[in-house]
Amino acid sequence: MGDSVCMHKELTGGWAKAAQLPQPDLSGLAIKDEHLKRALLGQDFLVVDGAMGTQLQERGLADAGQIPELLNFSHPDDIAAIHKAYVDAGAEVITTNTFRANRLKLEGAASVEEVYRAAVGCARAAGAPYIAGDVGPTGALLEPMGTMSFEEAYDLFAEQVRAVAAAGCDVVLIETMADLREAKAALLAARENCDLPVFATMTFGEDGRTFLGTSPEVAAEVLSSMGAHAVGLNCSLGPAELLGAAQDMARRSRCPLMVQPNAGLPRVEDGVTVFDVSPEDFAAAMEGMLDAGASVIGGCCGTSPEYTRELRRMADARRVPAPRAYEPACVLCSAQEAVVLPVGVPRIAVIGERINPTGKPKLKAALRAGDLDYLVGEAVSQQELGADVLDVNVGLPELDEPAVLAAAVDKLSSTVTLPLVVDSSDPVAVEAAVRGYAGKPLINSVNGKQESLEAVLPIVKRYGCAVIGLALDEEGIPPTAEGRFAVAERIVEAAERYGIPRTDVVIDCLTMACATNQSEALEILRAVTMVKERLGVRTALGVSNISFGLPQRNMVNSTFLAAAFGCGLDMPILNPKAKRYTDTVNTFRVLNCQDAGAVEFIGEYADAADPYTAGAAGAGAAVGAAESQPLGAADAAAECPVAVPETLSDASDAVRDMVHLILTGRKGPMGPATEALLEGHNPLDLVNGVFVPALDVVGQKFDKGEFFLPQLMASAEAVKVGFDVVKAHMGDSADDGMGSNAIAVATVKGDIHDIGKNIVKMLLENYGFRVVDLGRDVEPEEVLRVASEQGIRLVGLSALMTTTVRAMEQTVELLHEKLPGCKVMVGGAVLTPEYAEQIGADYYAKDAAESARIAERFFAEQG
Repeated sequence: MGDSVCMHKELTGGWAKAAQLPQPDLSGLAIKDEHLKRALLGQDFLVVDGAMGTQLQERGLADAGQIPELLNFSHPDDIAAIHKAYVDAGAEVITTNTFRANRLKLEGAASVEEVYRAAVGCARAAGAPYIAGDVGPTGALLEPMGTMSFEEAYDLFAEQVRAVAAAGCDVVLIETMADLREAKAALLAARENCDLPVFATMTFGEDGRTFLGTSPEVAAEVLSSMGAHAVGLNCSLGPAELLGAAQDMARRSRCPLMVQPNAGLPRVEDGVTVFDVSPEDFAAAMEGMLDAGASVIGGCCGTSPEYTRELRRMADARRVPAPRAYEPACVLCSAQEAVVLPVGVPRIAVIGERINPTGKPKLKAALRAGDLDYLVGEAVSQQELGADVLDVNVGLPELDEPAVLAAAVDKLSSTVTLPLVVDSSDPVAVEAAVRGYAGKPLINSVNGKQESLEAVLPIVKRYGCAVIGLALDEEGIPPTAEGRFAVAERIVEAAERYGIPRTDVVIDCLTMACATNQSEALEILRAVTMVKERLGVRTALGVSNISFGLPQRNMVNSTFLAAAFGCGLDMPILNPKAKRYTDTVNTFRVLNCQDAGAVEFIGEYADAADPYTAGAAGAGAAVGAAESQPLGAADAAAECPVAVPETLSDASDAVRDMVHLILTGRKGPMGPATEALLEGHNPLDLVNGVFVPALDVVGQKFDKGEFFLPQLMASAEAVKVGFDVVKAHMGDSADDGMGSNAIAVATVKGDIHDIGKNIVKMLLENYGFRVVDLGRDVEPEEVLRVASEQGIRLVGLSALMTTTVRAMEQTVELLHEKLPGCKVMVGGAVLTPEYAEQIGADYYAKDAAESARIAERFFAEQG
């Protein structure tokens, strides 16, 4: 039982249009020549150069502590010579030596505009056919995990983009992004501040995701929907290891696919960083990338002109890129998850409706009080009960809706992984919320009124969103199916004029109360069928409206829901807490083959009682009963993964609720919950019996890919609130009872990247450790001094650049020599367990979660 069983017999009409690969929008672009235009259309190969860092190292120019971008001034001939070697090897696109050329990283040594002007001069002197202005990450962590706001990042990137254009580049290259939100800020800055083509690449780890949990398919969907002219991947791993990621991106990318893998993994030989994949082996592994449809091809760390020469040979031999295996679908994304409804395949995605103040006094009060954690509770509850997407509406007349909606979206996106529906009738509020959202949201809504179309559709296009179109216009809601269809058709046609494909349009034919508009019930269902079959777009309905004014509302609603599914409804907007809704959804997913083999259905219902048996729980329950139920914490606590300690057995429900708060990252209620448990209980019983075991579960979920870094950090922040309450309660005895274990962390000499180190610091602090942050570009002697003076027994070192691993090795050697018993853990993008062992480190931390586990084990062994 698979998709093929439930496929439409033939994609015709609107479905046939929806199934077409969207054509890249090149309107308004400054395109240098016809070959570049064909490359932007995916019709020609474009060969990009390889690494700069390892070439600088070979020439003895990679001195620790030096800003490489300043070499454009001090050694322009050497930089031009590196570029020319790539040109001679067949590279068409030369990347400027400006990876770190933002205002923060230059630290006043030169202006951004001066650096780009000098870098472009070096590339032009080398005879570069096309010059790509290189834009790397800011080096700072964006909110909510870091301190840099989205708009601050945007401003940094905008300054770089303007410098790229002024210097005469042909392309903007945004590369090595690990944070989708930061990549979005850079892409927006590029699209809004120049008329050049924009390429954007992300970097993925061995687990197939960025360090913040973004998958290749999510990155490709979000960035290509926003208007990038090529998207792809670079750095981190070799071509063989990145093949799966490239294939995933090809399925979701609406524009050419770009790949720039490393020459494998680095290692140290005689104090020099080398890579383990030869040019020939690199080329052989790249064949799979080209088969997947990659057409903009190059190399990253460890590659040289020899690698470029191999890529040039491959491109010339193939002549024409292979078609990408693009799979048209309606896709909604958070930064970590995608909800995919393929064209022509029956699929249901439930939109949870509970974050809407209409008829919810508690939610209204929370919004008025600025208590966004209440929204998180509603979101978590709906996620646990099976919602696929979450509607977010904060519309109260007395609130600053743009500010509150944006804050709510930011808060929710840092704690739950479901994609969001941004629900507002105010276009200003919609734009404020979607602009910084790290994903592809669904905007609710636009309608057939010309004023609405002109206000909302440009926002949908600019930010690469999907949109719900309401079947109403200046005349109101048409009473017939034909009238609703006509409005829907106008909305779809208007969207296409703005460059929004049908796959990004969802039509809501609008449910009316059967008690007052009984004849319209069947018209609504007919309209759903007409829209689905003739326009080839997905459909949504607010289910509960149908039963207003009638008894047994759940019965009416679930029957209408089943009928709507049969007519083609894809996205029901409903309360996941209503059991009859979820029963209907789960049952229909068997009938439409979404639940392959009925595995989920059997698991859920094999031992369930018949709800219509006399006396069965829930028989005849009304919507009001579901509305009054608790928000899921107690239900989830029934399956608490942490055993309640004997010393807290008299408060077992409170312990389970607290574990649930930790697992769902809800720091707001943690303070009061901790205070309540401290009454009559030993504080250390909370720490050792609740906090630590719950964090262990969080770490296990992180290792399994069930949690990602934002969720890990949210859980750790919740625990930190509890720790702070416990420490305040214990007073001066806190250090004796909980320990005063200190860890020093630093980014090594010559490396100015500190995102990874900052994440480790935050996580360790949230786990209750005292962290001494030495900053970035730290001399080995300074690390030694601080560790010695403060009696620190565990040091964490970070390095992102291959050229600074030698400084890490020197720091490890110095600490081991001068402070026997001091242990060192190392981490960073360029490190591997073997690499860490080579340089003499005691521990290798593959990620922030592992650093916390290392610290726990170390101090437990030390006693």
